[in-house]
Amino acid sequence: MALWKKYLQPSTVEDALAALGVEPDRAAVVAGGTDLLLDLQQGRHSAVNTLVDVTQIPEMTAINTQDGFLHIGAAASLYEIIRDVSIQKHAQGLTEACGLIGGTQIRNVATLGGNVGHALPAGDGTIALISLRAEAQLASAEGRRWVPVETLFEGPGRPSFDRSREIIVAFRVPLSGEGEGSAFRRVMRPQGVAIAILNMGIWLRRGSGGKVEELQIAIGPAGPRPLRALKTEAVLRGQSFDPEINQSAVQQLLREVKLRTSPHRSTKAYRQHILPTLFKRTITEAWERAASKYE
Repeated sequence: MALWKKYLQPSTVEDALAALGVEPDRAAVVAGGTDLLLDLQQGRHSAVNTLVDVTQIPEMTAINTQDGFLHIGAAASLYEIIRDVSIQKHAQGLTEACGLIGGTQIRNVATLGGNVGHALPAGDGTIALISLRAEAQLASAEGRRWVPVETLFEGPGRPSFDRSREIIVAFRVPLSGEGEGSAFRRVMRPQGVAIAILNMGIWLRRGSGGKVEELQIAIGPAGPRPLRALKTEAVLRGQSFDPEINQSAVQQLLREVKLRTSPHRSTKAYRQHILPTLFKRTITEAWERAASKYE
């Protein structure tokens, strides 16, 4: 049984939106297809008549720096992201996250936009982007808008935007400045199952006197949506950095996350046990990477 009837390869975002508009409830955007095609095959996605392939749209595969931002096309492959020197320089946490998604063959075709658009609470690319203060550009027939990546989710597999009428075109991350660093770490099952027990991305800026001037922390899966740990950030902001990390911040983080037992990942108790260590290692790595004039 055919999983779709028509396969289109538009060359512009506007043409892609027009293709979706012909039958918005029976068309779907596809790039690498590593999630969508499996979902169609296994019945987790409603049947479609048309697949709209966005990988031939130049602006959606481009990676460049402009106006103080690192721009990454949503249809850029994970492989291209991993090897890009500008991303390695300005968003090291994202490089690390993309290097952990799937295997080599998957990363050759899978895209960052697909990872975010799939709307899973522990998407590695998603968690890294949120920690890096990233925004996503959404395009629809009404125009384009930039929104924080952390606002794109309503629940597991449910984005806050309408995938049948809107397309993620690109992401932008502020260029890394002096005294800034990022890191991403993941704990996963040892049997080669490529899903996270817990993952975490942290970006921070070092201030004078060895203080944490600014930071963002993202964690998954720690609730129905990718979690930005705002209360834990508030505890640490303006405080002196301690390699053992202020215990009040660790306790706040344990209160802030919403962990549960998953038959595919781990127990709630195990996640609670490893979270403090994951947090300490990730934030210490980000701190050490933050080249600072205060040293």
